[in-house]
Amino acid sequence: MLNHSSLHSEFERYKTESLFHRYITNRHIESVLKRLPKSFEVSVIGQSVNDLPIYGIKLGSGDKRVLMWSQMHGNESTTTKACFDLLQYLMINKGILKCCTLYVIPILNPDGAKAYTRLNANGVDLNRDAQDLTQPESVVLKSIFERFKPNFCFNLHGQRTIFSAGSTNNSATVSFLAPAQDPECTVTENRKVAMELIASMNKMLQNNIPNGVGIYDDAFNINCVGDTFQSHNVPTVLFEAGHFKDDYAREEVRKFIFGSLLVALDTISINEHLGTQFKPYFDIPQNQKLFYDIIIRNANVLIDSKEEVLDIAIQYEEVLMGEKVHFIPRIKDFGDLSKYFSHKEINANNKRVVLGENRALRSESVIDFITIDNELFSLKTTNN
Repeated sequence: MLNHSSLHSEFERYKTESLFHRYITNRHIESVLKRLPKSFEVSVIGQSVNDLPIYGIKLGSGDKRVLMWSQMHGNESTTTKACFDLLQYLMINKGILKCCTLYVIPILNPDGAKAYTRLNANGVDLNRDAQDLTQPESVVLKSIFERFKPNFCFNLHGQRTIFSAGSTNNSATVSFLAPAQDPECTVTENRKVAMELIASMNKMLQNNIPNGVGIYDDAFNINCVGDTFQSHNVPTVLFEAGHFKDDYAREEVRKFIFGSLLVALDTISINEHLGTQFKPYFDIPQNQKLFYDIIIRNANVLIDSKEEVLDIAIQYEEVLMGEKVHFIPRIKDFGDLSKYFSHKEINANNKRVVLGENRALRSESVIDFITIDNELFSLKTTNN
C-alpha cells in the first residue's frame, strides 16, 4: 500500500519535471514523447479539427489491456501530467507491463488544450459526442477502442474547485465514478469491477488525503463516453483531479492521480478475478457543490447605497494569458453563505469592506484585493 511517505518519494523520483502548472499542450508533450524508449510505441492516431496530431502510446506485453485517455476536455491537464509520471515509473518498474498492455492517449483534444478550453475547435464537448461521433477526436477514440479491445478503460478528467466530498468541509481532492450503463443504473458485473478498482484506490488515498475522495452521481447518459464504453461491458473508471489546499497549479493533486493509477494497474495485474470486493465503493461520499475559492464573512458593504453585513463568495476564473493560466478573482454570490465552505476564508467581523476600488457590491465584479478598515488583503493565488 502506498502510504504518504512512499507515495511522495515515488512521485518525486518519477515526476516529469518539464510538465508543470495547468497549461499543457502538444508542444509541451512532444519533447517528452521523443525521449520515451522504443518499447513504448508512439504513433499519431489521428488529427484534430485544426489538424493537430493526436498521439497514442502503446506499451507492455501482458494479456490485460487497459485504455486510458486524458484531456478530452482541453483545460483539464492534471491527469496528463500524471500519465507521463506513470510512464516514467514504468520505464524502470516493469512488473505491471508483464501483466498488462497499456494504450495511453495523453491529449485527445489538442485544439482545446492549445486554447485552454473544455470544448474542441468546433465548440463541441467531446464527452457528449460518444453516440453521434460528429467530431474527428471522438472518431479517433472510438476507433482505438474498437481496435485495441480494452479489458479496462480509464477516463481521465479534472474538476472545478467547487466540489466537496459529501456534505462536509472536505474538498473533493480526487473523485471517481463507475459510470452507469443503463437508465436503471444496474450494478452489473463490469460495474462491480470498476467499483472494486475505485475502492482499492480510495483505500490508498485515505492514507494520504483522509476524507478527501468523492463519487460523482451515476445518472445515466449514453452520450457520455464512460457510459457508452461501460454499456459495451468494459469496466470503465472516471478519474477526476480536484483541488488540494493552495494547489491551484494542481501539482499535489497530480501526485494523488499518479498514485491512483499505480494502485489501479497493480490491482489489475495481481488479481485474476475482480468484482467481488466492490461494496466499499458505496462508502465513498457523493460530491456536493459546497465550495467557493474564497468567502469573506461578515462584510459591511454598500448595496443600493445602504450598508449591509453579509458574506461574499469569490470564485477564480481561469484565464490563459500568453502561455500561462492566471486565476482572476470574481464575485460570484453574496448574502447568507453559512451553508457553504471556502478554500480560503477572511472574516471581516462586521467591519467596513472596500472591494478593490469600490464600497458598492456588484456581482461578477473582478477584484484583486479588499481592504478591511484600511488593512489590505490580496485575493490573488500564489500559483499565478
